Amino acid sequence: MEHDLLIVGAGPAGLSLARALRGSGLRTTLIEQSPLESLQKPAFDGREIALTQHSAEQLRQLGLWPRLGDENIAPLKDALVLDGGFGRAQSRMRIGHDLSPKSELGFLVANHHIRRAAFEAAMGDGEGPAPQLRCGQQVTGIQTDAQSARLTLASGETLSARLIVAADSRHSSTRRAMGIAADMHDYGRTMLVCNMTHERPHEETAWEWFDHGQTLALLPMNPDPVSGRPRSSVVLTLPHQAIQPLLGLDEAAFGLEMTRRFGGQLGDMRLVSTRHAYPLVGVWARRFVAQRFAVVGDAAVGMHPVTAHGFNLGLRSIDTLSKALIQAHQSGQDIASPQLLERYQLVHQRAARGLYMATHAVATLYTREHVPARWLRRGMVELGERFTPFKRAVAASLTGLR
Repeated sequence: MEHDLLIVGAGPAGLSLARALRGSGLRTTLIEQSPLESLQKPAFDGREIALTQHSAEQLRQLGLWPRLGDENIAPLKDALVLDGGFGRAQSRMRIGHDLSPKSELGFLVANHHIRRAAFEAAMGDGEGPAPQLRCGQQVTGIQTDAQSARLTLASGETLSARLIVAADSRHSSTRRAMGIAADMHDYGRTMLVCNMTHERPHEETAWEWFDHGQTLALLPMNPDPVSGRPRSSVVLTLPHQAIQPLLGLDEAAFGLEMTRRFGGQLGDMRLVSTRHAYPLVGVWARRFVAQRFAVVGDAAVGMHPVTAHGFNLGLRSIDTLSKALIQAHQSGQDIASPQLLERYQLVHQRAARGLYMATHAVATLYTREHVPARWLRRGMVELGERFTPFKRAVAASLTGLR
């Protein structure tokens, strides 16, 4: 066979897996339906990724970290959870970096910078030959048997390999083509994301504000390179029909509206980027493997962003699978044996299940507006602020150093 491994999807997950396998001797090919230029120069998409300390170390090992650029890496020192309207009725819980062994809980990097760095690390100069890359190619069919796995492309070409890995998003068509069902939860909400500057400093603190009727998040970024003002990635979550009018406001009106929604706590807020909207859907694949087939990243587990663990969990899946593949290849064993794939599935399910269920529970509780739910979440925030062991556990989760 010409290929040992076919990876469907050249996003951050697929590229990171390809990079992890460089120098292993495995012949890897990436299949991506987007054009090459969109991989080389990814466009800003509004999303800011919160990286744990553990994920930052993984990116260093993969060679992505120095390619991000210091100016694009913002420290995340503390986290602040807010509940209720602004004023005396608001409850607060602060998770400080002093509860962890590091000087910051993690880091914030824009998604398009991670995509660019992943492409450069996977395809640029480095240990071993770069993987093959097939851009502008759509997968139309997939078949596997005991001997091989085969992909059919829209061009009619068929590629065969020992293993196929799906890394093509939480709505993976490759996973579906293999007959793997997924449990999907539509939260009935859409998040609007953009970059904004503001008068008052963010003090390198992330906010998660569960206000009445809306959820607001503030992710601290480095100062705006043009004005020098404090800058943050702002995330507003509302029912879909309430998001659409906000996308149509001019910049000045949008700034005033966001200043109002944040209760003026950051002073005057101004839009400094394009605006993007994403429906919130959680996904859990019922299986992570099949015959000569595996899923990684969002194709395995698509997280609600409220706990900021989506990409971090995806990196764990890549680390687990790549190490298993390299070990099997070096030992002369089949990289797609049922035993290897089953071990990968068990390890990643164990790592992901608790986080997924806890994130789903938090997201569900904090989007309910009836009075008992409001009382419960207010009580949880107030109790958490007083209970240091709980905050220490949250800090450990945010750093990824447990």
